[in-house]
Amino acid sequence: MIPRRRVLQLAAAAGGAALWQGETAYAAPPRGTVTDLGPASVTTPLGNADFAGSVLYAGTRGLAPNVVGSYDLGQDRVTAHFDIPTGIGIWAMCAVGTDMYVATHGQSDLYRLDTITGQVTKVGSYAWPYIWNIASSPDGKVYLAISDPGRVVEYDPATGVSRDLGEIVPGEAYARSVAADETTVYVGIGPHAHLVAIDRVTGAKTAILPAELADRDFVASMHISDTHLAAGISSNGEALLLSKDTPTDYRVIAAAGEKYITSVLLHDEHLYFAGRPTGMLYRTPIAGGEIEQLGIAQPEAATHRLLSHEGKVYGVQDGAVFVFDPATHELGFVNLVQRGFKAAPEQPMSVHSDGKRVYVGGKGGADVHDLAAGTRTRLGIPGEPKTALTIKDTTYLGVYTQGLLYAHRPGEESAQLIGKTGNQQDRPRDLAYDHATGLIAMTTQPEPGQLNGALTLHSPHTGEWTTYRGVVPRQSPYAVACHAGVAYLGTNIQEGLGLPPETTTARLAAFDLRRRKLLWQLEPVAGAAVIPGLAYSCDHLYGITSSGWVFEYDVRRRKVTRTVRAGTKGSDLHIVDGTGYSTDGNAVHAIDLETFTVTPFASGLAAEWFGGEPKLAVDPRGSALFTVQARNLVRIQL
Repeated sequence: MIPRRRVLQLAAAAGGAALWQGETAYAAPPRGTVTDLGPASVTTPLGNADFAGSVLYAGTRGLAPNVVGSYDLGQDRVTAHFDIPTGIGIWAMCAVGTDMYVATHGQSDLYRLDTITGQVTKVGSYAWPYIWNIASSPDGKVYLAISDPGRVVEYDPATGVSRDLGEIVPGEAYARSVAADETTVYVGIGPHAHLVAIDRVTGAKTAILPAELADRDFVASMHISDTHLAAGISSNGEALLLSKDTPTDYRVIAAAGEKYITSVLLHDEHLYFAGRPTGMLYRTPIAGGEIEQLGIAQPEAATHRLLSHEGKVYGVQDGAVFVFDPATHELGFVNLVQRGFKAAPEQPMSVHSDGKRVYVGGKGGADVHDLAAGTRTRLGIPGEPKTALTIKDTTYLGVYTQGLLYAHRPGEESAQLIGKTGNQQDRPRDLAYDHATGLIAMTTQPEPGQLNGALTLHSPHTGEWTTYRGVVPRQSPYAVACHAGVAYLGTNIQEGLGLPPETTTARLAAFDLRRRKLLWQLEPVAGAAVIPGLAYSCDHLYGITSSGWVFEYDVRRRKVTRTVRAGTKGSDLHIVDGTGYSTDGNAVHAIDLETFTVTPFASGLAAEWFGGEPKLAVDPRGSALFTVQARNLVRIQL
């Protein structure tokens, strides 16, 4: 009889060899050696911007620290950067005279940037986690759209006093958009769409969203003029234009092929709006008329803000702005990084190794580290790679938003879009490949406010693309491992963000990839909220919960046989030579699958992952692990 440990070693080696192509030459440092490979992902993701005079001030998200960069139109260059020391990103900015107000999320702080002196001062700090947007009124007050729950706070620069206007719609998590005039604050709500007008004096609230939009997800962007209010509505690609004096006088403008209207602008008797996924800029006359397609500056890119300045329309995208001139109909593109806007290490979102390269996903793409050459290049993707998988010479990346799957081959400058999950799906969570059926399995979480995550199957050989929504009812499939025609799923009790979970415990489930049916499901660890990592080895499934509990499930006996705690958080789970590996962000833990005991393997990581979700990758030969220390990519010798 072959000892169990030897069977595990052989199984792990065979599984790794099936995906690995080629060989990377490494010197073999001692086991556990941590090698720093430099910044994991370097980029310039912007969150918002506004004008003060002829200077565009743009704020970043996900950097440390985040900065506001000043792009001087006359000089055509970025002339200065201003550090914003708190928060994980800037999603909200507005101008009041020559002052620029900047709001953060993660830690909800409000800063004033004096554009004359360059002084940055924190003027407000709030108990709620996210400031999504801010807007100024004509008399200079600043209104903050805050979550969770969705509420509005008024800040008065004259007195330095903040006034809480309260929760806008009880039970709704997000106040996503805001605008203000002399008498009224307008607030857009989600994940169940509401549009509310608040009297600035009395605080009285009036719902003004047209009934035909009541089943939408978000009022996600907003702008007002003297006479009209415009809003971007998710998730059917619609813009709302209504009269402020008579809200029942409105138009709903649908943009075919779009899901999101990411930004809106009322300018020169027209409504301008930007769509996603296409990245198209549109406009239509306020008085009524056809929709014009004005052009695409960056395909599929999100436009975070539309602004007008000296008759032109500016669109703020990641690392760039586009400029539309209504007089000539020319659409120009300005790369702000080329004009001096600094790039910096971001909080990564995913890590994956194909054996020769490591892909580190983040905002707007992935950094690809060539391990032999020691170089790093940027693979631009309009979205956020949340997970990756390599099959032969192709790396597949699951991309947020819309549950997208991209494919990339070494040496190619760009990745190819393979498919969109649809079915109101949003965040890819994991990818796995089944050798028996030739299928890629991708798990996704639904859009905010939506029910039931999905399992999507894709065949690189036939092109099949099939989505099974609600495969585990009222939960979202998260981790996936495939073996012999079965996809094993670990779930998340959270459905779309903003919805309270309807179930209490994450499940382990099996889905037959040939008959396309759920075989069984169970709750392996009482009270577990998420199972983020799964691995199959020698007729056993090994999984880890979000709180760090590792379990062993005997597939033949249909029962959980052992559990052990490995760290404070769960993450990706990999098995190499009879040992499981996972990380809680501070340390990598080794789980001996023979004795089912845990020992720290590498410590002191203090990893800065986006959203606090630690990730771990393995070289397909089983020679090394990859993760991050602070914001640097590290290799850990096995």
